[in-house]
Amino acid sequence: MQQNEVLFQPLELPCGVVLKNRIAKSAMSDSLGDGTGHPTAQQNRLYQRWAEGGVAVSIVGEVQPTSQYAEKPGNLVLDLQSDLSKFRDLAQQGNKDGAQLWLQLGHAGALAYAPISDAKGPSALVLPELKCAELSLDEIQQVPLDFANTAKLAQIAGFGGVQIHAAHGFLLSQFLSPLFNKRTDDFGGPIANRMRLLLQSIETTRTAVGPDFAIAVKLNSSDQLMGGLSEDDALEVVAALDISSVDIIDISGGTYFSGAKAASDGAGGGPYFVDFAKLARAVTSKPLMLTGGFKTRAQAEDVLRSGVVDVIGLARALVIEPNLPSLWMKDQMPEPTFPRFAQAPEGGVTAWYTMRLTDIGADQETDETGDLLEAMRAYDKRDGERTEIWTQHFRR
Repeated sequence: MQQNEVLFQPLELPCGVVLKNRIAKSAMSDSLGDGTGHPTAQQNRLYQRWAEGGVAVSIVGEVQPTSQYAEKPGNLVLDLQSDLSKFRDLAQQGNKDGAQLWLQLGHAGALAYAPISDAKGPSALVLPELKCAELSLDEIQQVPLDFANTAKLAQIAGFGGVQIHAAHGFLLSQFLSPLFNKRTDDFGGPIANRMRLLLQSIETTRTAVGPDFAIAVKLNSSDQLMGGLSEDDALEVVAALDISSVDIIDISGGTYFSGAKAASDGAGGGPYFVDFAKLARAVTSKPLMLTGGFKTRAQAEDVLRSGVVDVIGLARALVIEPNLPSLWMKDQMPEPTFPRFAQAPEGGVTAWYTMRLTDIGADQETDETGDLLEAMRAYDKRDGERTEIWTQHFRR
């Protein structure tokens, strides 16, 4: 197999959707919604640029089925009250040049953003860094219906698929984790029960959108928290997904809970979850996507050639260079130049990358790294402004 073929051969998913190559822009919380849950011109341009840059698919992070449990005030909200024409515009831009644009269906649960949300998770928790109420059985049973409704609206608006978010400590990840899930009913206890809500969400969504629409799942390999989801339990989830109607499993890891180990801690200089992906490949024939830690073309090619996974998920690499897939196809820029931050304050690096997304959407990115504290100030200022808009719009 020649060098270009491994990254740039198409992939047909079980639903029949064809990805034009093996490079995906994995979901990120771009915080570019307008505060009323709708896309902005900058957000449209951002996903247009990734499409023009050669990705097979981009995934819009943390699109909320309701306004109740948002992760950030810049999240999109797609429900029956949304202006669907604004979502059609986003889909049209992100689908250019043969790319696909998918929406990640999010529900922050216990990690919902306090100024605009009511934190509720599988179980009530009172911890120094986390307080949340317990979801009632009726509220749990509403989750798959909400995901399905948003997926159907996404399909009507012209998006190519959805990704159900069951990673990084958000609601479905919380249900999978015995650290967050202390329930004693059919949704708690053994992993077969803890994965029930995820499987119901997939099948309810599939019923809503039919057989030809892509449904992905983002799954933690582990929570990287003592007492959280283990790799053994995660493999049981993968085995269950193998007989579900899901089209691709995106492997990641870690949570945003305070004190959790970062995915990059101890991962060396390469992709983060390859060892788990090898174990997952043994229990599923579903297409696998691996997200996290890819910094060079050689790393992406090596993992694809191994047959362990089928798609490479890139995030920060595509923030550094939105045209990276096209450059790789032309045998240019094998290694993007990542900025180095000395003594970065907590949250500073995330703020820097998020604000660079804003610059890309405005066609104003530069090669200058800039100041992390300035990025954090801009990030917090925008969150504050969007919080006020969100609160007024959704009449909290």
